[in-house]
Amino acid sequence: MDRTVIAYVIYLVVSIGLTVWVARTLSRNGRVFLADVLHGNEKLADAVNHLLVVGFYLVNLGFVALYLSDDETITDTRGIFEALSTKLGVVLLVLGVMHLANVYVLNKIRRRGMMEREQIPPVPPQGWAAPTAGA
Repeated sequence: MDRTVIAYVIYLVVSIGLTVWVARTLSRNGRVFLADVLHGNEKLADAVNHLLVVGFYLVNLGFVALYLSDDETITDTRGIFEALSTKLGVVLLVLGVMHLANVYVLNKIRRRGMMEREQIPPVPPQGWAAPTAGA
């Protein structure tokens, strides 16, 4: 088997494995944030979480597939390691950026929900006070 093909197979197996692991981690832990933001609506939190995971898979696996091709032919074992380190390093950076983007978005959604809850008074107003003339 050609060394380039071996490098491709290793790259795909490791990249897909990392993508699945990160997506599951985000899904499991992001659900807590979504449930908090959606005021305990578990069904809606699960649906939104699933949609986010699907989008994460599409973006990352699309990138992995696009980044698969290489112009150089690998001639030795050292070349396999060099190609894999470059490709996997870029994939890891993209996964990290996607992870940070997900955490950022979830945090923004959570903060917005907290702000909305703080704006609702705990009891209705008791009455109305007219403005004073000296103010």
